[in-house]
Amino acid sequence: MTQTELDRLVAEIGEEILTRVGRTEPAAKKGEGLNLPDQVCPGCVQRCAQTCARNTKEIIAAGADRVSASERLTKIDPSIAALIDHTILKPEATRNDVVKICREARQYGFASVCVNPYWVPLVRAELAGSAVKVCTVVGFPLGATSTEAKVAETAVAVRVGATEIDMVINIGALRSGDQDAVRQDIRQVVQTAHEAGAIVKVILETALLDDAQKATACTLAKQAGADFVKTSTGFSTSGATAHDVALMRGVVGPGMGIKAAGGIRTLSDLRAMTAAGATRIGASASIKIVEATAA
Repeated sequence: MTQTELDRLVAEIGEEILTRVGRTEPAAKKGEGLNLPDQVCPGCVQRCAQTCARNTKEIIAAGADRVSASERLTKIDPSIAALIDHTILKPEATRNDVVKICREARQYGFASVCVNPYWVPLVRAELAGSAVKVCTVVGFPLGATSTEAKVAETAVAVRVGATEIDMVINIGALRSGDQDAVRQDIRQVVQTAHEAGAIVKVILETALLDDAQKATACTLAKQAGADFVKTSTGFSTSGATAHDVALMRGVVGPGMGIKAAGGIRTLSDLRAMTAAGATRIGASASIKIVEATAA
């Protein structure tokens, strides 16, 4: 058994004990998560399930006289974890796969869990009480559905719990020079999401665009009121590059978010993207990345 597998097993055992004996802390107020200053560490991001002082006290109260904690988990850099959308978008992902990444997101303190729309209610339930956001995709992965379909997808997603929407632009319309269609496509999704308090990240699919088209897409997304621009779906011919991130940052300026996604598998990959201007990272290799900060 690897150290990572052992960490997860210990975390799951601790959670099972707490479930069986019943939690005694008061319910969190809406918007507060579980960050109750008298019960958890200041600034708690729910990343250390088996080393949290609150959980430890409850386990001891249930009868334990010794608690194991992982040095690796306590040494990871939470600021790196907070940049990452922990992602599982493969079509064959099962319920157990999705539950697993939700538990990982709680344990490590990732920014969000990003899933296909079907899984949003499950993710919302699994992340309840944590600071981790619920992210889903719209018009994914091709971007070639109608604006009406994208708006409908967005409306359902935010109704069932999504707080972040990653939408794919109409790539064909952009490449055809139909800028107004692209702008309106984004704007209508943004309006629907913003009315529900959700944010929108606009996926350009940079592998299919030249630099001028990437710059145009960024401009249109900004004009449409989007919160982020994002490099890639991870399903095309290639993913994020530092060149593309720097280009996007140069177009949107300092006030807009940039999400780099697709092919980011190591801590050095992440650092290259943030150095180029990325403020959020989409990755499925999230645990490998954050655990490298403890090395």
